[in-house]
Amino acid sequence: MVNQVQRGDGTCQCKSDSSGASNSGGDSSKESSRCSTPVLDAYRSDRLRDKMRRRMESGDRWFSLEFFPPRTASGAVNLISRFDRMGSGGPLFIDITWHPAGDPGSDKETSSMMIASTAVNYCGLESILHLTCCNQSKEKITGYLAKAKHLGLKNIMALRGDPVGEDWEEEEDGFNYAIDLVKHIRSEFDDYFDICVAGYPTGHPEAESYEADLRHLKEKVDAGADFVITQLFFRPDTFLKFLDDCRAIGITCPILPGIFPIQGYQSLRQLVKLSKLEVPEEITQVIEPIKDNDAAIRNYGIQQAVEMCRVLLDSGKVPGVHFYTLNREVATMEVLRQLGLWIEDPRRPLPWAVSAHPKRKVEDVRPIFWASRPKSYIYRTQDWDEFPNGRWGNSSSPAFGELNDYYLFYLKSKSSKDALLQMWGEELQNEESVFEVFTSYITAQPNHCGHKVMCLPWNDEPLAPETNLLKDELEKVNRRGVLTINSQPNINGKPSTDPIVGWGPPGGYVFQKAYLEFFTSSENVTALLKVLKKYEPRVNYHIVNVNVSFLGNVKPCLVLLND
Repeated sequence: MVNQVQRGDGTCQCKSDSSGASNSGGDSSKESSRCSTPVLDAYRSDRLRDKMRRRMESGDRWFSLEFFPPRTASGAVNLISRFDRMGSGGPLFIDITWHPAGDPGSDKETSSMMIASTAVNYCGLESILHLTCCNQSKEKITGYLAKAKHLGLKNIMALRGDPVGEDWEEEEDGFNYAIDLVKHIRSEFDDYFDICVAGYPTGHPEAESYEADLRHLKEKVDAGADFVITQLFFRPDTFLKFLDDCRAIGITCPILPGIFPIQGYQSLRQLVKLSKLEVPEEITQVIEPIKDNDAAIRNYGIQQAVEMCRVLLDSGKVPGVHFYTLNREVATMEVLRQLGLWIEDPRRPLPWAVSAHPKRKVEDVRPIFWASRPKSYIYRTQDWDEFPNGRWGNSSSPAFGELNDYYLFYLKSKSSKDALLQMWGEELQNEESVFEVFTSYITAQPNHCGHKVMCLPWNDEPLAPETNLLKDELEKVNRRGVLTINSQPNINGKPSTDPIVGWGPPGGYVFQKAYLEFFTSSENVTALLKVLKKYEPRVNYHIVNVNVSFLGNVKPCLVLLND
């Protein structure tokens, strides 16, 4: 499949996501016949601090989201699904908290390290990993940072963290404050990481004074921090005064307000206890009478957050807002929609969700036969040192890795076992019952048990909008035992801004070949081969069975048809 973008200046730029495939049946091997590779939006490879700078220069406001690691593997699967949903709204970044008691630097699916890595590599989200240095050795901290770098994490929020026990005692030659961690990161990793530090609009509860805490913040920034995210607060004037005070003592980096939409009485009490803040009387008077009504509290919290954010954004001093989500989505998404910050129709720089791993920043080619399984593709190619782009498409490039650890949580279905059984049936009685599952998926109509089939083992998402262009034809062939798992319609010169098939910068055009991938019986294959002979060489095909017996009229690297 070839996606071709023609800019207004007449320069033809092509992206191919099936290595070596051409847009026509002719020979595409000659270098002179190849179009140049498009120059992707430079924003894609920018560092986070550069993205902030660009937004501030353009006046384009942003939002960001905080999440914490779940306690269970099933919770991790649900959180990754939430990343996909909330990531569609266009956050500039997300951040993942660090809890020492939860083995945060391990390879467990619930660890902070793995959750942040998954957000970057599998969800394409710019991510900040929290890291606390309290009671940690320099060797262990250095190990965490090296691992984060290896996993593609580029941003660290440097925090002291909570001490063990009630009292804080300094350690000789250790990490006693966040500034020690900032200095260590810059000393050991130079400028690789963008560093965020915490700010306290009312002063840190352990600080000598508000003014002393401001000086400590400036010391952290001077030591190498790139930007600041504040603790939550309840009045916009509290943050604006803090911001002015920071600027007055020479802190010039971005300072983002931490916004907490009140979502429940108990969560508010718990967060206030942890942050050692006092809830203003005007909020308490509203909350107390409705403390047992979660819906009423959430509605109040949404409006309170919207009003506060509007004051902050209208001040002209605040380029973006950071939300403490508590791993919930409804309230935060509603606040963002009311503020006009939620992107309802995000622009696609490429036909797939772009990974945020730095080594994939030049990747602009993927095989079409992985289009329905993007997370599996990323997992299989995670050890590659270079990735295909429009300048090369070598069939001898690194082989796909094996899915020996396919149970890893980021590759699991987003649907529960019970939900899958409802969609696919408790037991498949015959071939026709299998045909029904595929047909119900294509048509989005309920199966004989009244349940919609929203996914298949080869497709973990509902059908892409472009598939609707083929829906009637796909329904017919699936009912007759041609069980499709991947397809795309032929497109001839649609604008890159087309809401269904468009991708890339405005001013371009999309071209793509028709493609179909399916399972079917050997009897159907025999009949199909007789028909295909009439259309060669315009139709390329590749047929393989369970014994890896191969038939085709193209090289095996061009998989266009699977049995």
